[in-house]
Amino acid sequence: MIHELLALYGHLIDDREFWRLNEIFTVDAEFDLRLYGGTSYSGLDAIIKMMQESDEHPLAHHTSNIVISIDSEIVSVKSKGIGVGYKGRVGSVVYRDVLINTDSGWRIQQRSVELRQPDKRDGKLS
Repeated sequence: MIHELLALYGHLIDDREFWRLNEIFTVDAEFDLRLYGGTSYSGLDAIIKMMQESDEHPLAHHTSNIVISIDSEIVSVKSKGIGVGYKGRVGSVVYRDVLINTDSGWRIQQRSVELRQPDKRDGKLS
């Protein structure tokens, strides 16, 4: 079910069905874009508003390399995201999520997004 949750995120964003993000995030979710060059958003309503107002959505999101860790009752997920943009531009991110199992199923309570880019000092990816 966790893999499906991460896949559904990409479908909802690509289809611009932001009103359905309650199927992905908890009401009190945090969506942290500081490592992407943005800010952090608290609460489902703020996340939906940010998504609706953003002009940075790629044409397609692809989630891969999903690693699930369970420590006591905390479920952490690390995955990679590939975004295919306009004119064939491609970007890569690392998602770090904390999930909880709600009455409605798994939901992301915290998501951090880190843009992968070359390190200017040595040319290696960060």
